[in-house]
Amino acid sequence: MPASNRLWKLAGLAGVVGVVATGALLARSERERRSYTPDGVRDRLRERYQATERGSGADAG
Repeated sequence: MPASNRLWKLAGLAGVVGVVATGALLARSERERRSYTPDGVRDRLRERYQATERGSGADAG
């Protein structure tokens, strides 16, 4: 195998490894961003419920 082919294969492999590593880091940060505490989930559900109650009360009146 000529040296130039080997160089291109190594460059391609390095590119693939870089893309995979970047994807893994993005997935990890997304999971951390979306991780909620139980109290946070409960608060968000209560806020959403109250918003729907206010919305349905305006339609009925």
